[in-house]
Amino acid sequence: MLKFLAIRDFVIVSSLELDFSAGFTALTGETGAGKSILIDALTLALGGRGDGTMVRAGCERADISAEFDIAGLPGVAAWLREQELDGDEGVCLLRRTLDAGGRSRGFINGRSATLQQMREVGEALLDIHGQHAHQSLLRADAQRELLDGHAGLVQQAEDVVARFKAWQTLHRRRLQLEQDAGAMAAERELLVFQRRELEALNFVVAEWESLQADHARLSHAASLLETSQFGLEILSESDSACLAQLGALTARLRAGLEFDGALQDTLTLLESAQNELQEAVYALRHYQQKLDADPQQLLHMEQRIADVMEAARKFRVSPPQLPEVLARVVTRLDELGGTGDLADLAREDAAAYASYRAAAERLSAARAGAAKALGDEITTAMQTLAMQGGQFAVALLPLAEGNAHGLESVEFQVAANQGTPLRSLAKVASGGELSRISLAIQVAASRAATVPTLIFDEVDSGIGGRVAEIVGSLLKQLGKRHQVMCVTHLPQVAAQADQQWQVSKAAQDGITLSSIRVLSVPERIEEIARMLGGVTLTETTRKHAAEMLGV
Repeated sequence: MLKFLAIRDFVIVSSLELDFSAGFTALTGETGAGKSILIDALTLALGGRGDGTMVRAGCERADISAEFDIAGLPGVAAWLREQELDGDEGVCLLRRTLDAGGRSRGFINGRSATLQQMREVGEALLDIHGQHAHQSLLRADAQRELLDGHAGLVQQAEDVVARFKAWQTLHRRRLQLEQDAGAMAAERELLVFQRRELEALNFVVAEWESLQADHARLSHAASLLETSQFGLEILSESDSACLAQLGALTARLRAGLEFDGALQDTLTLLESAQNELQEAVYALRHYQQKLDADPQQLLHMEQRIADVMEAARKFRVSPPQLPEVLARVVTRLDELGGTGDLADLAREDAAAYASYRAAAERLSAARAGAAKALGDEITTAMQTLAMQGGQFAVALLPLAEGNAHGLESVEFQVAANQGTPLRSLAKVASGGELSRISLAIQVAASRAATVPTLIFDEVDSGIGGRVAEIVGSLLKQLGKRHQVMCVTHLPQVAAQADQQWQVSKAAQDGITLSSIRVLSVPERIEEIARMLGGVTLTETTRKHAAEMLGV
């Protein structure tokens, strides 16, 4: 609910700070005192239109701040978090500045906000019913929500929304699949061909590395054989082979040891070299025996390499990346699914629509009964609010295709006078009639209303006496469930308020300023007496005022 309002340099208000209470508050005062300034300031704080004429004469800027308690409004708290505009827990602070040039800025919990954001959160915090203010009851979605809430159909309506969204998701997928069916079939055919080609290639990275090594060896087999034979001849098979000459040398050194032992080190080195060379001979002969110069095997390897290179060029990758290409092809084929997917999706689409339709038809049947009951209840209330012969109806207008909210739109219709046709509530011309109808609707639907603060302006236009008492009683009843404020000039309405504020204006230093103050019980008696008796107050008028207040 609204907790605090600060107004500075707005119209004829210099500085004003107001703390608000729960229940029903009446705002009274002389005609022209500026009772509507409070409503205008709140409208501006909630994102309403503003211009430079609203700034107090001679001032640079008007500044309005409104603090709301949102502890009982989890939806508002969630919206603030979603918009990254949350502040202290359980608090929503709206601020609007307006300069003399007409430029304005909005803030929510100290963060800069657009007027659309301020209007959006404002609609959940405060509802103003009057000729010159925004009214949620004129919105089609608010009318639908009010009917569903009054009839206890909120969960059923949410179920219809969920089923509609589920159907729409499947329906869009099916339409897209049908639209892309030709392209997808061509893509699927190409992918199947590519998968078969790559699977037939049976490429493995480890095999590719081994194949390259084997091919390099076989393609140079003749040269390698010649090299190994040359080594054997040099080492052991020619007439001047190294091993033969080294053997002769070691024999002579061994004989020379008899004469000089210093040759032993040299002999040891040469014998070691002789052994190493002999091992090299054995290794070369073994290599010759293993070396395969089969041209057919070489041809097979070259063909395998050519096949791999051709596949790599076709897919524009290096050979080691071919397994990755195959994996992507398989994944994409899985995504496209088989040819039976479209038929399966069509069946799912039809089933989802049937589910939505059945739930929507049940909701329509429940709404039909609730609409009649709500219409009758509000029609009855209108008869007590100086609208004898008036009629209220909740029309359910069929939608050919239906939407997320069901198979019909909800429209509040009213005939303000007997014999006049029912028209959309949004087209009612009289602000007073609209305010009283809104009052009747709010009282009838107060148990389902979610907006915590309601402000009524001009609800007593054109009424008096017994009807005024009924209006006051209705407002007091509504104040038990909501925070209610009403601008009124009727003592019968003001007397039933839980608290009363007086709006007045006076000249200070030649400048007219408006002020608001909370009245004590004696002051309320004086104010009610003024409203009853005019300029000259008598003890009889004061006594009547006290009786009306019950003191």
